[in-house]
Amino acid sequence: MPEHFADRLAGLVEERQSRVVLGLDPDPAKLWPDALSGDDAGGDPAARAAAAVAAHCRAAIEAAGPACVAVKPQLACFERLGAPGWEALAATRDAAREHGLLVLADGKRGDVPVTAAAYAQALVGSTPSPFGDVQGLGADCFTVNPLLGRDSLEPLVDAAAEHGAGVFALVSTSNPGASDLQDLDAGGSPVHEHVARLVDSLGAGHVGECGLSLAGAVTGATRPERLARLRELMPRAIFLLPGVGAQGGDPAALGAAFRPHPAAGLVTASRSIVNAYADRGGDPAAAAQAAAQELRSTTWNL
Repeated sequence: MPEHFADRLAGLVEERQSRVVLGLDPDPAKLWPDALSGDDAGGDPAARAAAAVAAHCRAAIEAAGPACVAVKPQLACFERLGAPGWEALAATRDAAREHGLLVLADGKRGDVPVTAAAYAQALVGSTPSPFGDVQGLGADCFTVNPLLGRDSLEPLVDAAAEHGAGVFALVSTSNPGASDLQDLDAGGSPVHEHVARLVDSLGAGHVGECGLSLAGAVTGATRPERLARLRELMPRAIFLLPGVGAQGGDPAALGAAFRPHPAAGLVTASRSIVNAYADRGGDPAAAAQAAAQELRSTTWNL
């Protein structure tokens, strides 16, 4: 069996003294200027855009990666470019691995069990065929949508366990509209607490030596007041904490997420790192490096 995801993550967190995840949401219309320097001004627009996206992501990883433990490519930002976009995603995965970073595929997958199993093959496994196995992305972890319930998540958790990967289920997200459904009363407690209990149950049989489970939870940094309660409900889960920076989340308010273990919480930041030069001025890479280092220092000392 491969090494448990939580143990791999815990070792990397301790080694780098960082809880920062670099979010990569590349917009082909808003790339770093250097990413366009290799364009030959000819050929298919999708291929050209994908090549520029790959160059942009590699540059961001090289700049901010030393202060991070993982990168989180938003799959939609690559998939919208068609087949070349998948190639850019693979190139971004390779760049992350070259810099010792884990790859968190942010696709929020979730469907009936047979489709969930196919998602798992695409993200962390492989697909058998008459011509041989077709390898998937080979991510280290990925996000999932729990709306369809336990049986939609079990194939994803099982595949993650088989391949030494991790799963992060949406529990309490950072977007303003999250309360439309997640905060509804469901028999005396809000929906997000029911999902938290489901995550804890799914992860109970998949705990690493560090005491953390491969079944983690997306818990937005924009609602820090509920982190203590969510930690009660999910004592073994790794919290993925989006919403710092551009969405207004305060990293200093996230202490409850990290109580069980230094690796029990991961702070993800995208625009506030990659687009830091818009506020700081100067070179995009230097600005991203400084922003990532500042976030690492702030969150490591909590």
